[in-house]
Amino acid sequence: MTVASAVPAAALPRRPIRELPDELVSQIAAGEVVERPASVVRELVDNALDAGASQINVKLMAGGVRSIVVEDDGIGIESAELPLALRRHATSKIGSLDDLEAVSTMGFRGEALAAIASVADVSLLSRTASAPHALRLDARSGELGPAARAVGTSVEVRELFFNTPARRKFLKSDSTELAHALEAVRRHALARPDVGFAVWHEGKLVAQWRPARLDQRIRDVLGEEFLEGSRAVEHAAGPLTIQGRTALPELSRARADQQYVFVNGRYVRDRLIAHGVRAAYEDVLHGHRQPAYVLFATIVPELVDVNVHPTKIEVRFRDGRAVHQAVHRAVEGALAVSRAGEGLTGAAAVGDASGLPPDGAREPEGPGWPPTPPDALRPTPVPPWLPSATAANGFMRMPRSDGPAQGALALQTAAALYAQEAPGPWRVPGTTATAPAATPLPPADEWPLGRAIAQIGGVYVLAENRHGLVIVDMHAAHERIVYERLKASIGAAAIESQPLLIPASFPASPTEIAVAEGQRDTLLALGLDVSPLSPGVLAVRARPAALAGGDAVALARSVLAELAELGDLGAQQVLQRARDEILATMACHGAVRANRQLTLDEMNALLRDMERTERADQCNHGRPTWRQLGMRELDGLFLRGR
Repeated sequence: MTVASAVPAAALPRRPIRELPDELVSQIAAGEVVERPASVVRELVDNALDAGASQINVKLMAGGVRSIVVEDDGIGIESAELPLALRRHATSKIGSLDDLEAVSTMGFRGEALAAIASVADVSLLSRTASAPHALRLDARSGELGPAARAVGTSVEVRELFFNTPARRKFLKSDSTELAHALEAVRRHALARPDVGFAVWHEGKLVAQWRPARLDQRIRDVLGEEFLEGSRAVEHAAGPLTIQGRTALPELSRARADQQYVFVNGRYVRDRLIAHGVRAAYEDVLHGHRQPAYVLFATIVPELVDVNVHPTKIEVRFRDGRAVHQAVHRAVEGALAVSRAGEGLTGAAAVGDASGLPPDGAREPEGPGWPPTPPDALRPTPVPPWLPSATAANGFMRMPRSDGPAQGALALQTAAALYAQEAPGPWRVPGTTATAPAATPLPPADEWPLGRAIAQIGGVYVLAENRHGLVIVDMHAAHERIVYERLKASIGAAAIESQPLLIPASFPASPTEIAVAEGQRDTLLALGLDVSPLSPGVLAVRARPAALAGGDAVALARSVLAELAELGDLGAQQVLQRARDEILATMACHGAVRANRQLTLDEMNALLRDMERTERADQCNHGRPTWRQLGMRELDGLFLRGR
């Protein structure tokens, strides 16, 4: 029995319902909007951008606790509207429900300045182009008087949380608060490369970003290493456009501190987008490393709701599934082209040095080449809303799914490929066991990975290209090649279901039961038959045939958990991940083993396959498959030129 329940109801004091004072209401709102000085900086910079500023200066004292001044050269505030700017829910951004449903400005709620003024001393200084001089308004006294400044607005916030000392105690050190404020300005700088930003602390300039092109702004904010080690993302899917840059897996980080997502210019934290990006890195990221990326999503304002959080840092999409898939395809497409294949054009992109066609089979060239693919492997038209990231001319290369029979055929194909790649005399996947005869090789600079010259320890292949020395982990590289071919053999085939002789039952939570009943059609489409057996108990009656060797209950629980969190997307990701793990294991066993002595032709065939394989820079576990040592690095090892 709790203390509260031990007190008789008659003994509780009566608390009448009453309207709260405006100041208390503003302080409650401040608790949602103003967390620390960085929150104030974010809101004030939002307003400056909405005012059309081309240069924004942020001046801080004691990390922003003692003083925050944000100056801009925007259009300014009319003298008659200055007092209104400090009133709750007073804004120039919206005037009707239609405006709210199509917000295109950074701010719109009309509560930031009032909330800030309730927990700090605030003064406004503004001038419009038509005004003879500026006016200064003190928020606490309401005094309005003339002042001197150029066209634009300055907002000064002093002694944050001076009247709520309990909240001030929760603030960190000055250096920590300064770091958070800098991060807030950094996000705005990435979103608006056309605007200049400068941050001053204790009278010293600590950060400055001049107006520039987007790539230059990314370089200025995140550094040269990120720009050089990232790929451009460019993807259009109906009313949604995804742009930006995503870092290569070798630039992954221990923390998620370089992940920036902007929706219509607004920095947001969205779990669907983050999940889509993470899924795109699934096959190329090692361990628990975090990817780095800067993504800009542009979508019709009517299809996104920005009014779901007081700080405007969360959004809700009308079609979250479509956004998730678009982000996943955009990032996956950017990562698919490996550095090993960069620069291949024309015939070099589809054949190797020995003249082998892409699939490794020797076919005569002429009118009959390339051969007509079977129906199951012909390009499938892509829906106009979500084109494939690997699509070419409106088509994507993916086996067509025609039901369980097609799914079984795909699995048989995968098994056949696995059998071909079983340990034994090494060969290029799809060729005969006999090593190809020696053939003249082109100059090293015609291939990104160059020409094989030797093998070390039965593990590494050495090759020479125009940049210097290439070192290849032959097992890791061949593992990726086999893995990608196994995935392509299954493609989008339907997931075949296998009934269980004895249903596997398990105690389920109310959430799991609700998901199993509400998402039954989705579960069946994924090859899972999960239904109630008795109150509080679910039974797995069928599971995907491709995962016949796994734990049916664990699989069902995982799918139900992700369905509860992410809807249909979660289930697709769980099964895709489980299936990929099986194929990765098959590829690992089928790849060429260490201590296998390869001929030069076999080494060159491996290099050419790497250049044609997507994501060939990493093995299935996210480890690198090759490294480049340039001539400058080699000269440095031997102190040449010193």
